[in-house]
Amino acid sequence: MRPFYSPAVIWTLLVFLAACDHPFLDTKNAGPRLQLSFNTGWKFLQDEMEGASQPGFDDSRWRRLNLPHDWSTEGEFSRDHPSTPGGGALPGGIGWYRNTFTIPEGRTGDRVFVEFDGIYQNSEVWINGHSLGTRPNGYISFRYELTPYIEGDGKANTLAVRVDNSLQPNSRWYSGSGIYRDARLVFTRPVYVGHRGVFVTTPEVSDRSATVRISTTVHNSLDTPVPALVTSKVQDPSGRLVAEGTSEGTYGNGSVITLEEEMRIDEPLLWSVEEPVLYTLVTEIRTGDTLVDRVETPFGIRWFEFDPELGFSLNGVPVKMKGVCNHHDLGCLGAAAYPRAIERQLEMLREMGCNAIRTSHNPPSPVLLDLCDRMGFLVMDETFDMWELKKVDHDYHLHWEEWHERDLADHIRRDRNHPSVILWSIGNEILEQWDPSGREKALHLAGIVRGLDDSRPVISGCNFASPDNHILSSGATDI
Repeated sequence: MRPFYSPAVIWTLLVFLAACDHPFLDTKNAGPRLQLSFNTGWKFLQDEMEGASQPGFDDSRWRRLNLPHDWSTEGEFSRDHPSTPGGGALPGGIGWYRNTFTIPEGRTGDRVFVEFDGIYQNSEVWINGHSLGTRPNGYISFRYELTPYIEGDGKANTLAVRVDNSLQPNSRWYSGSGIYRDARLVFTRPVYVGHRGVFVTTPEVSDRSATVRISTTVHNSLDTPVPALVTSKVQDPSGRLVAEGTSEGTYGNGSVITLEEEMRIDEPLLWSVEEPVLYTLVTEIRTGDTLVDRVETPFGIRWFEFDPELGFSLNGVPVKMKGVCNHHDLGCLGAAAYPRAIERQLEMLREMGCNAIRTSHNPPSPVLLDLCDRMGFLVMDETFDMWELKKVDHDYHLHWEEWHERDLADHIRRDRNHPSVILWSIGNEILEQWDPSGREKALHLAGIVRGLDDSRPVISGCNFASPDNHILSSGATDI
């Protein structure tokens, strides 16, 4: 007799297998900077609940779970759900997450931050009852500083997150609901490298040498000036030091200073689809003899070109891009961004001959780009599926005016060190193609991108091939 497994059992096994290679607790750069996974120890309730933002709220009966988590996949399919079949025919609603933690020993007095790689959607975050802010876009990574409200000396701190995915339809595909990507806590000393504060480009590359241009933003949150030494070390894949630069100066109280420097690497190992070689930039800050911060930034050395006659070339070699539009969900696992499941997806695509990914039609999980860097995929990194003109009733057009500049800038800053990313896409099938406002909006968005990274072309995925297309005729895009 053939054994019968219920859908619930199969679902449990799939989630378990996907999570097996995902560390729930990860300490990175333990020392001057401490980064901890914040994926474990959460309590969850799918309902509206008054007072749940307060630290004294009784959550003892809430469900315990680990991130990443997508509550929509746990519901029943129905064509009657407001998401409609086009949005996955699964429920949305409101959910609350709470996590109580203590500051690790030796970290009292640090700057403390919480980072979320993505919460779908309309999230608000509180620490010890203090609202830190809201973020409507469910695909954007963001962080909040907890320092002013944190209790040290072994006292409990409670972080609460309200997620509202009740206004539907808000998507043209399955979105998922909840804290569906990784979260982490970051502890730094008062003098530290800023968030997304290291930017690496390689403006001149050949087989013989490469110029590495480095931008480093340093914060001094103290009330007094601090003399500090900033060191940038480039290591090859074996860990060998191949270039080093230093900058010494005094950082004024409360100052934020950006340093610029260039280094030369002889006979560089080039990043390519066949050999995705990664270097590591190690940034260190010292005050006196004390190491106060250390950040590692992987990057690749390569050059590429789009030519209307010859097509695309990487490091001077013609490459035919064989790509797919890759949405963020993982099939029956839903939107929860399990690293091994994403890696398996890329492995299957590679077996099919794929070498390029379009992140349709939103910023992807950082895990995807890390894997593309290591596995040798080319990426068209996309930010928006709509601008100010809506595609469905409750989509991003409701938040466009207030949030589009910040969301786009946060996206570019997050992803601009990835060698796999070769194109910035500012939109997909945007309805402003047919509207005169599309010209001004396209120029504005492209200007934001180039102001943060002018090393990659800007593109927009258009479905109106005509001289009358207001986006294409604006001259905003490079391709």
